[in-house]
Parts: sequence; structure tokens; C-alpha cells
Amino acid sequence: MAIDRQAAGIAILRLFIGAFFIFEGLGKFRWFGDPSILRAQLTEWLAGAPPASFTHAYLERFAIPGAAVFARLVPLGEMASGVAIALGAWPRAFALIAFLMALNFHVASGALFKYSFLTNGYGLPVLGSALAVAFAGGAERARAVKRARVKG
Repeated sequence: MAIDRQAAGIAILRLFIGAFFIFEGLGKFRWFGDPSILRAQLTEWLAGAPPASFTHAYLERFAIPGAAVFARLVPLGEMASGVAIALGAWPRAFALIAFLMALNFHVASGALFKYSFLTNGYGLPVLGSALAVAFAGGAERARAVKRARVKG
């Protein structure tokens, strides 16, 4: 019996990016009890953002006013997404959620709009991995596609 390399690759990717989001969420667990931690980070990013930039407007109009809600949603979303992705439970949906959460932080921090984003380990590797899982789904999807090719 041959190893399905595509399914194995997707499974490995799911495990690693899933673990990443689990631990990112655990690292933010304190936000549940103290949303001022997130608010302080967002305020710091606002101070460093150019006044006419998209990041400045995003922080001022959306992120900072919603900090109390996001301080609870983000850790929960990262942990839940990480577990679901790693286990292969609705990996496409949860990978898309994880991708959007990571993208949100890159926009809010202004990192997405800087050259250094291209070499940041939290940038392209995380966004690319989450997006790849969102498109590929779980290993079972890869096997189903392969079986369909063999039949056809």
C-alpha cells in the first residue's frame, strides 16, 4: 500500500498550524480577565500608525472600540481553530477563521504594509499555511480527490 503523500502533507500542515494557533490562543488567555492588555497593545499600534493610514482608521474606528469583545473572542477563536484544524474537524472553515484572525492582527499592527512582513515568521508562513488548509481541507478530502481521479 502506497502512502498518499498529498494527504500526509496536508495532515502535517494541519497539525503544525493547528498547534501554532492553539499556543497563540493560550498565550492570550489572560485577555479574558483583563481586556486592557489588548487595548494597550492596540493603543500602542495606533500611536505608531500614520494618521491618514488604513491601519490608523481601522484601529480607531473598529479594533479599539471593540477591544473588550475581541479580548475574549480572539483567544477562544485561536484555540478552537487550532484544535479543529489539528483534528481535521471542519478544517476548511476553521482555517479560514484562523487566516482572517491572523490577517486582522497584521493589519492592526501595520505589519502587513511593511517590507519586513515578507520575512516575518508570523506573516507569510502563517497566512499561507492557514489559507492552504482552507483550500485543501482535511486529509480525507485529498484521498477522495485521488480516488475520483483513479475512477475517472
